[in-house]
Amino acid sequence: MSNGEKGKIHFITSESVTEGHPDKICDQISDAILDSLISQDPYSRVAVETLTTTGSVHVAGEVTTRGFADIQKIVRDTLRDIGYTNPLFGIDCEDAGVWVSIHGQSPDIAQGVNQATDADKDQGAGDQGMMYGFACNETPELMPFPIITAHKLTRMLSEVRKKGIIPCLGPDGKSQVSVRYVDGRPDKITAVVIAQQHTEDISEDHLREDITKNVIKPVCGSMIDENTRIHINATGRFVIGGPEGDTGVTGRKIIVDTYGGVGRHGGGAFSGKDPSKVDRSGAYMARHIAKNVVAAGLADRCEVQISYSIGVARPTSLNVDTFGTNKVPEEKIMELIEKHFDLRPRAIIEYLNLRRPIFKKAAAYGHFGRDDPDFTWEKTNKAEVLRKDSGL
Repeated sequence: MSNGEKGKIHFITSESVTEGHPDKICDQISDAILDSLISQDPYSRVAVETLTTTGSVHVAGEVTTRGFADIQKIVRDTLRDIGYTNPLFGIDCEDAGVWVSIHGQSPDIAQGVNQATDADKDQGAGDQGMMYGFACNETPELMPFPIITAHKLTRMLSEVRKKGIIPCLGPDGKSQVSVRYVDGRPDKITAVVIAQQHTEDISEDHLREDITKNVIKPVCGSMIDENTRIHINATGRFVIGGPEGDTGVTGRKIIVDTYGGVGRHGGGAFSGKDPSKVDRSGAYMARHIAKNVVAAGLADRCEVQISYSIGVARPTSLNVDTFGTNKVPEEKIMELIEKHFDLRPRAIIEYLNLRRPIFKKAAAYGHFGRDDPDFTWEKTNKAEVLRKDSGL
């Protein structure tokens, strides 16, 4: 903005990781198993965790299903899709060891979650907990600018690797973006951090030049200038990466998966969980509500919190925080949410059409702010009715 230096200034930093990051390998494997089972039996109950380290993948969890998942094949196919085809990168799809320990879901949980009848929607929540959804009007995706930019950088790292635009890259990588805000709006990117795995066949100097030219400048555009600090492989080397360099576990990138540290987080991860788990479906619904509130013009920023008790259908609480940006009273926004959104778990699952194999592609580059028709929680189909009912 033209009066940039004169306004109130604050800074926000967010990070993202590529699909080849060890934690993201695990998220994608867990969600690939979920997709396989839910495609055969939409009512599958799945809670699958994955761990990967040098040359090996360990899968464990609880599953109740009429389907069958060839977990060995799913693991190897996922590693292949990501790009782990060369043992130089710490693991490869052909020779990795795969260990599986899966057992049935606890009947104590199941009795509180199984729906009573087809006529009602009083299926209990799959666990207790609180979920947050967030939206703001600072990007077209109605997401915070730092996390959207961080995801664009890691997506571009993956693209230049897979297309061979930059040679000798490995699947593992990370980005971090620091953004200066002036009067509450993104004004400038002050720092960009990239860590990108590579082989010995490319020098760090050439790698920095190629990443700056082919990744950072196309993504960041006019938001960077000669004063932006750029750090690429700041230790001077990133050859040992992937599971060899860092053990990965499902559910360790919950801030990357959501809003990049903007807003609050309930603590529950998403991947490997079927939609009866409100950690996933409740967070998706909270994002859907917040996005529709912002799209309707009721507020510039909106955070929605929903909480549940295991085995109980109706939320134990609902809260809205618009951070003083609301155009109508927050009490009115709460009334509109309760009127237009059914927050019982089964109702959420049906409304968002979540019993489909759509989750693996959400497991990398964020679950929110994505332009994909399968991601029903990103629709703004309620914005117009919210606007009309609000009296704006």
